[in-house]
Amino acid sequence: MTVDPLHFYKEVWLVDFEFDAQTGERPSPVCFVARELRSGRLLRHWLDDLRAMRQPPFSTGPETLFVAYYASAELGCFLALGWPMPARVLDLYCEFKCRTSGLKTPCGCGLLGALAYFGFDSIDAADKDSMRQLVLRGGPYTDAERRAILDYCQTDVDALAKLLPAMAGDIDLPRALFRGRYMTAVARMEWRGVPIDADALALFRGNWQSVKERLIERIDKDYGIYEGQSFKADRWAAWLTTNDIPWPRLPTGGLALDDDTFREMARTYPAVAPVRELRTTLAQLRLNELAVGTDGRNRTMLSAFGSKTSRNQPSNSKFIFGPSAWLRSLIRPEPGTAVAYIDWSQQELAIAAALSGDRRMQEAYQSGDFYLTFAKMAGAVPPAATKDTHAAEREQFKTVALGVLYGLSAEGLALKLNVPPVRGRDLLRMHKETFRQFWRWSDGVQDEAILAGRLRTVFGWTVHAGDQPNPRSLRNFPMQGNGAEMMRLACCLATERGIGLCCPVHDALLVEADAAEIEAAVKVTQAAMCEASEVVLDGFRLRTDAKIVRHPDRYSDKRGQVMWETVCELCGRSPA
Repeated sequence: MTVDPLHFYKEVWLVDFEFDAQTGERPSPVCFVARELRSGRLLRHWLDDLRAMRQPPFSTGPETLFVAYYASAELGCFLALGWPMPARVLDLYCEFKCRTSGLKTPCGCGLLGALAYFGFDSIDAADKDSMRQLVLRGGPYTDAERRAILDYCQTDVDALAKLLPAMAGDIDLPRALFRGRYMTAVARMEWRGVPIDADALALFRGNWQSVKERLIERIDKDYGIYEGQSFKADRWAAWLTTNDIPWPRLPTGGLALDDDTFREMARTYPAVAPVRELRTTLAQLRLNELAVGTDGRNRTMLSAFGSKTSRNQPSNSKFIFGPSAWLRSLIRPEPGTAVAYIDWSQQELAIAAALSGDRRMQEAYQSGDFYLTFAKMAGAVPPAATKDTHAAEREQFKTVALGVLYGLSAEGLALKLNVPPVRGRDLLRMHKETFRQFWRWSDGVQDEAILAGRLRTVFGWTVHAGDQPNPRSLRNFPMQGNGAEMMRLACCLATERGIGLCCPVHDALLVEADAAEIEAAVKVTQAAMCEASEVVLDGFRLRTDAKIVRHPDRYSDKRGQVMWETVCELCGRSPA
């Protein structure tokens, strides 16, 4: 007998807001529509009514289920109105993504796409866009426009009333509520935003065209690979040959010039890094798209559950951590405050060690230096070796340890390390012999994905293998998917304990607090991150590192420090 997962709740409220959200700004509610699923009770309120309410017009306690589609939008309106957050949130967007990750969704993953997937009619996309533009136009609105906007808002609530019964039978409610709980944390982070040096940004925007030309002149003088603002592949090939740098090639024989290749090669060959930063800056950086509000805060949709592995996928052009690393130096705490960047130490290696049950890999992680310990276990360096005495060997084994998690082949290792193929095969053999249990487990992950057609994280996020499964992606999924689960739980715990989270950044959290309280905030956040790792990994604890920046100092990423200083110099300002 199938149990209705909704029967635990006295009321089930389907909720939608229409709101104005200008670039970088907090949402400004326009109207609100909600319907109670069982009774059919309908609530329709315009902003005038909403402003007069200190509480939502229905219970938000644990006996009530709050249902929305991409709930952080609605919960951001709760924050704008000063309403208490719902205790139990079910986000049908999250559940639709979980249900279809890795599968084709012909009409996308938005509300209209979900309706089409289940065979329901919906408002025409063009009509929806037209009404959304009316909302964004702002008031004053005529009485007819108000009714039209409320009617439009109600269409989304009516859509939820169709979707929920269609999806309910396949929803694992406890885990779904955890995903909804995360969307509450997302709303709080999107509301806070990241503090930005707005004056420096304005200066860069005003001088950007001339700065780009002078950047090329400054950096390319050591390479000679640009013609105007155009990168020339033949000149790059010549420079690589002159400097004896082997470079990955496409099946066609041409150089692989994608950013992932540049990123990986820059880690192995530091001389490549300035070119990579320059290419990324010229090709991807659109300063006017960086979403910064009038209060100097970078705010954009975090796009929770955006990737197949369930990681966030915020816009690379709108999110401060999306563009080139040098631009992160725009992050600057406000007077009297501080920020802290707190990241898990070698998160993916730790997840692999814990989930595989490989005791030697766990020992390598817990030693504090996975790479050197791995080299010692493999017999490649003496037991007394240190980072100083055997730095080159440690770097080799670092490349192997991380590359294996992404399915890097022996040939790929040889290319990255600029060593003969036989050395690449030897290094991969040492990894397989040192961490035998990990390899048995990784083989099992791939077999399970192909035989069952899917993989799941410890909290139930599902990825489907599809018709043409990629073995490398399948083997890497447990690290990525469970790393995302760990991050979500840490965000929930930290925000619920009163920490001012600005945003998550892959395996790190950016925290903000008063300068006098930042150390305490870091301790609470680190405890939350530690607890999250223990929950996800069945007691295995991950280390965290913290970097604190107080006003007037600014955050910086060492990978972009030279570029930041160069841009500041070209704009006639101090990099401090």
